[in-house]
Amino acid sequence: MSARDEFPIFEHTVYANSCSQGALSKRVRDAVESWIAGWDENGAEWDFWVERNEAARVAFAGLLHASPDDVGVTTSVSQAVSGLVSALDLSGERNRIVVSEYEFPTVGQIAHAQELRGAEVVHVRPEADGRISLERFADAIDERTALVCCTAVSFRSGPRHDGSAVAELAHASGALLLADSYQAVGALELDVRTLGADVITGGTVKYLLGSAGLGFMWIRESLRRRLLPTQTGWFADEDIFAMSIADYSPHATARRFDSGTPPVPSLYPGVAGMELVAEAGVPAIESHVRTLVDGLLSGLDDLGATVATGRGAREYGPLICVVSTDPSALVDALAAERIVTSTRDSNLRISLHLYNVEEDVDRILAALAANRALLA
Repeated sequence: MSARDEFPIFEHTVYANSCSQGALSKRVRDAVESWIAGWDENGAEWDFWVERNEAARVAFAGLLHASPDDVGVTTSVSQAVSGLVSALDLSGERNRIVVSEYEFPTVGQIAHAQELRGAEVVHVRPEADGRISLERFADAIDERTALVCCTAVSFRSGPRHDGSAVAELAHASGALLLADSYQAVGALELDVRTLGADVITGGTVKYLLGSAGLGFMWIRESLRRRLLPTQTGWFADEDIFAMSIADYSPHATARRFDSGTPPVPSLYPGVAGMELVAEAGVPAIESHVRTLVDGLLSGLDDLGATVATGRGAREYGPLICVVSTDPSALVDALAAERIVTSTRDSNLRISLHLYNVEEDVDRILAALAANRALLA
């Protein structure tokens, strides 16, 4: 993909760690510098900063095929999920939060924090082969369930969940479904019209190619009209410039899940990164990455490597995890060959994106072959 030219790191390094952080592009660097330059030249740039906040909202909505009015702009998934659960009544019989074992720590930790408000947290454990079956979710969800948390792609070992099927289970019991899409958005096509989720979260630091500190929460229109978060801030008010301290007047749209002053330093690179993704087109990115990942999997099979990620047609995305006898040593060995990867648990994580090419996959496989003793 021609977008590769935007990323100077590929002049000397194979970058295969988008599941941790996207590679830095020239456009994102320029956007950060424009923020600094504008601040330096004009002083207070509130009009521009507010405009960037709304540009981010529109960009997030575009990626999800959603309306901007249904998208809250946040600093992180942590802020988004905390705002969401603050709007749930967990004091009665419907006080159960169901959490898949593959959620990011943010989601699990926030769920358990609600135990202070009377919540009961139930974990959905994987099968022996690492998959979390639909039956496991069905066993955990009942009429006491308020919220089901089902990540789109797990950061631990890369499996994709059938979010639509889990949503059907949740809705049949009157529960809501939260789908954290941080490991999917920008690399996999997400469409709120067909996903079935009630709430979708994500952010810019990974496949959206921006910096840390900027996230989103999409909320189904029929739901956000009745959810009143108690975690709030002045940018969540119906009139942010009324400056009233006399009442709580949340915005009619999903802006009620915004918070305080926008994360200005992250807005500029975040919008720039999303522009790159939008120009390439997520369906084209998904197809390109799928071809690369299939080539990677074939090479891993030739090496006799153990792949922790499921191999079904819709069981994997841009993130593939390889079991290692010493994953930290393997990451270091690849780094010595100027290949950037990462690790979680006992797995080497390899994640590919729009800027990767077949030569990158070949170099990764050659480096793994040279370090075969570190593969399980």
